[in-house]
Amino acid sequence: MEHFTRLNQYRVMWVLVFFDLPTETKKERRAASKFRKQLLDDGFTMFQFSIYMRHCPSKENAEVHTKRVKVHLPKLGKVGILQITDKQFGMMELFFAQKATEIEQPVQQLELF
Repeated sequence: MEHFTRLNQYRVMWVLVFFDLPTETKKERRAASKFRKQLLDDGFTMFQFSIYMRHCPSKENAEVHTKRVKVHLPKLGKVGILQITDKQFGMMELFFAQKATEIEQPVQQLELF
């Protein structure tokens, strides 16, 4: 029963980061690039140009990654962070050129405690 609870679709989370950062000057472009790199270094993958997502095995783990994003927020621009359950993520409908596409399944990740 404990194993079922641990992998429950309502317990597994996704963290999505949405951002709109200024890129007018070289300094702004550097800051935006640094923010994207920090997201990638923390295990996020690009969903769309300014939307990055990360699969988390629990709400507690999602909170850890949310806090990491907040530490690296750029001084300018807008950033949104959304946490949703795996069940909610699975209900997303994706389209490419008006054709429905499959949602990519997360890669199995080894966790060391």
